[in-house]
Order: sequence, then C-alpha cells, then structure tokens
Amino acid sequence: MRRPPLVAFTLAVVAASAACAQPLPIEHPLLHDLAGQVSADRERATIAKLVSFGTRHTLSETKSETRGIGAARRWVAGEFAAMSRDCGGCLTIETPSQVFTGRRIPSPTEVMDVLAIQRGTSDPERVIVISGHIDSRVTDVMNVTSDAPGANDDASGVAVVMEAARVLSKHKFPATLVYAVLSGEEQGLYGGKVLADYAKAESWRVEADLNNDIVGNSEGLTGTRETNRVRVFSEGTKAVETKEEADKRRYNGGEVDSPSRNLARFIDGLADRYLANFSVTMVYRTDRFGRGGDQTEMLNAGFPAVRITEANENYNRQHQDVRTEGGVRYGDVIEGVDFAYLAQVTRLNVVSMAALAQAPAPPTRVETSGAVSVDTTVKWKPAADAARYRLWWRATTDPQWRYSREASPTGQAVLKAVNIDDWFFGVSALSAEGYESPVVFPGSPGSWAHEEPLAPKTP
Repeated sequence: MRRPPLVAFTLAVVAASAACAQPLPIEHPLLHDLAGQVSADRERATIAKLVSFGTRHTLSETKSETRGIGAARRWVAGEFAAMSRDCGGCLTIETPSQVFTGRRIPSPTEVMDVLAIQRGTSDPERVIVISGHIDSRVTDVMNVTSDAPGANDDASGVAVVMEAARVLSKHKFPATLVYAVLSGEEQGLYGGKVLADYAKAESWRVEADLNNDIVGNSEGLTGTRETNRVRVFSEGTKAVETKEEADKRRYNGGEVDSPSRNLARFIDGLADRYLANFSVTMVYRTDRFGRGGDQTEMLNAGFPAVRITEANENYNRQHQDVRTEGGVRYGDVIEGVDFAYLAQVTRLNVVSMAALAQAPAPPTRVETSGAVSVDTTVKWKPAADAARYRLWWRATTDPQWRYSREASPTGQAVLKAVNIDDWFFGVSALSAEGYESPVVFPGSPGSWAHEEPLAPKTP
C-alpha cells in the first residue's frame, strides 16, 4: 500500500531532522598536528636522491651502489632504518621478494619490496598500508639502460610513503602501520602481488591500502594547473565477490558500497576537515580507464585499497624518453614535480592513516531487516575497542552518507519511521575519544572481510 505523499514526506523530514541533530564528527588536534609536520623540502630531497640512481627499472642493475634499482632499494631500506633509530626501534624493516617471469620479464628476476612495519600497540594484527612503487621506465618498457628519472612516476609516491613514515613513526597507534615501497609495477604489478602475498602469509587483517602513484604534478598538458584537489579511485564491487554474493547484491544493492568505496568516502571527509583548500575527487573506478596500479593486486587478495593520483596528469612526462621534440620537453624529470602540491597529498595520506589507526576496526557482521515495516533494524557484532557506534543512511542515489544517529554498543538498533526500501544503511564504530571508522555497508558487498552471518537467536 502506498503512503499518501504528505505522510511520506513528513516521515522523511522527521528522520532527517533527527539525524541532523547529531553532533558533527570530532576534530582531533593530533591530526592537525601531524599534517603540519609534513615537509616539502624533505620530499624534494627524497625525489632528488631517487632520480640520482639514473634508472630504477625493475630489470636494471642490482649490484652497483650508485645506479639501478638495487642501489635505490638499499637506500630506502637505510632511510627506514635511520627513522627506526630515531623512534627507539619502532620500525621493523622487511624485504619480501619473489622470482617472476612474464611478458615484460623475459628471464627469471627477483622482484623485491621494502617494507617498514610499525607494530600497533593494542590491535597489531589490524594493518593500515601506504604504498608507492620505486621502479621507473622510459618509452620502451624493456629499456633497462637509459636514464629513467621517474621523478613523478613514481618517486613522488615513494616520497609520500617515506615522509609518512618519518612523521607517523614518532607516535604510537593501536593498529599496525606498514610503509611499503614496491618494485615491478611497470613490468606487471609484481610488487603489488609480493605485498599481497606477504600480507596473507603474515595473516594481516588489512583494513586499507593507500596506493600513491603519480601524485606530484599539478600542471596538465593544456597548461592548466590544479593544486587544490587529488583523485581517489576505488572499486565498486569486490574483486573477490562470489557468484552467490553477486546475485544477492544485484537484487538488494551495494554496487557502490564496497569497503574500498567507503574507504574513499572516509578519506574525502578527512580532506574536508583537516586540509585547507584541498579536496578529494572520488572516481568510481578501480583505476584510470584502461590502466592499472599495485592496488589491484591487493584488491585481488580481498584487501580494501584505493589509488591516489594527481588531479591533472601530464602524459608528456610519463613513460617517455627524456628529450625535446618540436619545442616540447618530454620525460619524467624533477622539474615536473610541484612540491607544495605533493606535500598536500602527503598530508592527506598522513591524516588518513592516523585516523584509521586511532579508530576502532570497522564493524563486522552488519545486517539490516525491515521488510513490510516502516522501521529498519540494524545489527552488527559489538567489539571491545568500540565505545559506541553510529548508524548511517542515505538515499539510494546519494553519493555520500547523509544522515546519522549514534547508537549504544549493544549490537542492535531500530531506526523508527525510516523505511528499508528507500535508503541505504551503514554502521561506523567510534572510540572513546571520538575517532571513527569508515562506514560499513550491510552484508557481503560492504563487509571488510568474508564473514559468517550472525547466528539466529535461539527462541
């Protein structure tokens, strides 16, 4: 039976008004302080050093101390070790590797990542990853000898990772932070696979992978300069979704509510609160059209991940031999990096990692019910690290969560006069200090891991 329009409108207004009466998210001084510690000068020095290795091609020299990817990886590991000494040994340096052959790796080659692991204080198996790839290339992806500066693709991402490690390692967090410098991206995302396989072998509960790839340029091919936004790409439906899960999702919704998509919304909200004149443009794609990055391998392993990329790419500076033709300069040189812009991207990463690590883990076993009812019941599994929860809902065509209401940590709440047919729902967890997790959409489309459903209560 259809409600009279005036009744339906009144119920919607009542629901929205009650939600808007809730307090806005708390702003945390720590996050402002961390953003203020990012140094553009340090990132400039990092990129200059990486460029100095000539080429960092995955198949390049590994024995030299001054040229090639081997020297670059050892330098990164040494910098992480120095940071660890500064924080009393808080970082563990690991160099997982695998040997690969493939279309762009014609003979067996070791692909090695460099990881700095900052173990969490109370929930160390919950892991927040930041990543960027150290390898570089020129026009011919198999050219291992020519200089390939790779200043923006992706020394800029490595600089973000290393600056995040420098800033965040001075603090302690409940969750583990992993600073990952990957190899083999240009040859086929091999470093991303090494990272994903290592995470699985170590039984990490990866809550997020923030993959930074091409994040330091602000001037596009047309000469337009954009310094006040960055793009965050996120998958809509899970790469690991089963056919049964897909069938249910197609019927009930969830195409735009994967963990990665809600992670992107979370990052977007932090940019609005903590960064001056800098915002996130969410892109509803796993990556740029027809292109890829290391976050794909993390998604294939079932881990939430996003790709962070500058707003306005300059293709003359990507995958190009360094040269001048027709008055146009080609090549990925350091002069193409806007370090003030790069520092803003880094601040977004630092704030996002800290906010995720300080907050409780995203809620698990989130479910909704309310068919043939004017009310919606929301259930979730209470967790010891959450002081309270927040229920969220939005119209099914809204891109962002709009309405909210706080809930006690009982694992169940009823939204009166909010009809399940007309809204999407979610739950976030809050710490006693007000740090809040990303929102979790109900069921398999939004769950941060494959979970067994809540067991029915015994009558």
